[in-house]
Parts: sequence; structure tokens; C-alpha cells
Amino acid sequence: MSRHSFAPLVVMFARRHPSRHALAALALVMTGWAATGGFTDPAAGADEARTVPRSGPMAGTAPGTVQPGVVLAPPSASATVAPSPAVSVAALQTARTAGTGVAPGAAPDQALSRRLAPVVAATPASLSVAVLDPADGRTARYGVRAGTTYDTASIVKVDILAALLLQAQDQHRGLTAQEKESATSMIRISDNASADALWRVIGEEPGLNAANRRLGLTGTTGGGNGHWGLTQTTATDQLALLTAVFGTDSPLDQASRTYLRGLMGGIAAGQDWGVSAAGPVTGLKNGWLQRTATGRWDVNSIGLVRVDGHDRLMAVLSRGSVSMADGVSLVEKAAKAAVQALDATA
Repeated sequence: MSRHSFAPLVVMFARRHPSRHALAALALVMTGWAATGGFTDPAAGADEARTVPRSGPMAGTAPGTVQPGVVLAPPSASATVAPSPAVSVAALQTARTAGTGVAPGAAPDQALSRRLAPVVAATPASLSVAVLDPADGRTARYGVRAGTTYDTASIVKVDILAALLLQAQDQHRGLTAQEKESATSMIRISDNASADALWRVIGEEPGLNAANRRLGLTGTTGGGNGHWGLTQTTATDQLALLTAVFGTDSPLDQASRTYLRGLMGGIAAGQDWGVSAAGPVTGLKNGWLQRTATGRWDVNSIGLVRVDGHDRLMAVLSRGSVSMADGVSLVEKAAKAAVQALDATA
């Protein structure tokens, strides 16, 4: 929305709602509009498009922007890479087919459902959660139903980079300097322009879908018409992606896995929320998207957390929160519950 089309709405609102409370609310909206350069349509692929400035623990570089003159170098892999979980993509595929997790049994799922019951009852949002202990293959899942998918928002950026790395492997080459710069800003600060560029490099939707067939993602479909943020996925597929990144039995070679882990281990301050609420993270990517039609928020988080010395691969997907802050709170409560449910049924 341009400033010219926004101004008449401001005047009309002020005339119809002259109370000081209404005017105060209007001032907050105008402040957010000015700081972000105007609200844009998230359907264009910029999946953090309508985010307004935040304060406190979520403050930081505005998503989708790169500070002028700042060139981000890939973080040191040796300082950020976690030991590789041993569960393979093939094992996770077997779990998906069985429908009960790598270690068959309903106890962890039931425990998670009980822990999430009061959380889900307090929100209009929909939630899907999956957590995996890579040491023994145990899983806990909630809201994972056949045919039910969620918008990825920015968590697809991990998938985009994995697809790029697979293509580079096939071509027996390393990433170019420009590809590395785009990959760094895409993962670390969730820059949308960088995602746009790499989305084109991988061949957009067909390229992502081809890579996902190799990575073991069977329920994920790339967003059409350049809308990578509207890629559809499942929590189980996100575990498959994380296993391909942090495991050893993967189509991604060791150099590619090390590179991707390093970037996910260096998320910018202000974007380090989500599954990190369950424990220290060694790899993280979050995504958030406000849908134009409803005004509701999709908020997602994936990553590798370490709890009491044990690794946990985790994906939390949500849609329908009334605000981004509510979505973040929901995701973090779900992440904590998932770890507690898995540990309680060990």
C-alpha cells in the first residue's frame, strides 16, 4: 500500500473515531507502517511481509532486510555444528509409512496430546508438532494427519538451500560467491530477496519438488507462481529435512551438511525464538506469515535442540493465531511440551 492510498484512510478513521484510545491505536499502526515501508501483500512470496517492529526479546533486524554495507560471512562451522544424529532418512520414511513413529507405540503421542490439551484449548490456532530423539528413534507427534499441510513461510528457506546444495553436488561444483552471500542472509536474517534469488536458481517449484523427492519429503509441495512462502508441508516432512541436514545417511554430502548446519547455528538475535524455548539450539529456522484474507498468522519453527545432553530434532507448525506474538507463544509452549512428553515416556 502506498502512502498516497494510505493517507485518505487515516483521515477517515480519525474523523469517525475521535476518542483518544482510537487515535492512540491509529498512531501505533502508522508507526509500524512507516518503519516497514508500508504493508505489502504476503502472497507475493515475502512471507514476513506484514511484520511490525518489536521490542524486548524479539527485537532485532527487521525480517526481509539487509543492512546497507553489511556483508554477512558464513559462521564458523567448527563453533556451531552439532554431532550428527544417527537416525537415517530411510528410518524416518519407514516411520511415516507405519504412522506411529520410528519406535512404534502410542504412549509418547498420547502424553504429548495430554500436555497440549490446555494449550490448544486456549487458542483458535491449529497446531502440528513432531519431535524425534535421533539416538533411539523415539518420536512424539501431535496434529499430524494425512492430507493436512501447513504453509511453510520462511522455514522453506532451509529446503531451498538444501535443493541448491544438491544441485551443486550434481554439477560437481561449489557455491558461487553470490550464492553464498544469498544463502547466508536467507538463513541467518531470513532475507526474502535472497530467497527470491535462490528460488529462481533452483528452478522454483519444480526444482524444490525434485530435491524433496531425494530428501525423503513426501508431503511437501513447492509454492506456485513464485510464492515460495506458500509451500505446503507437514511436521513429519520437516523432521525428514532436519534428519537430512543433521544426520549422516543423507543425499547431502558432508560438506553440504556442514555448511547448512553452520548457517542454521548462526541465526541473528531477535529471530532465535521458537523451538529454542525447549533447550539450547545448535540449528534453527523460523517462519512467520500473515495471511491477507484472514489477517491471521502462520508461525513455524524447526531445529535441533539439546536437552539434558540429548539431541532432539523438532518441528512445530501453526496457523490461525490472532497475532504474531500469540503464534510465537503457541509454538514455544508446544516445543516445551514435546520434549517433556518424549522424556516422560522414555
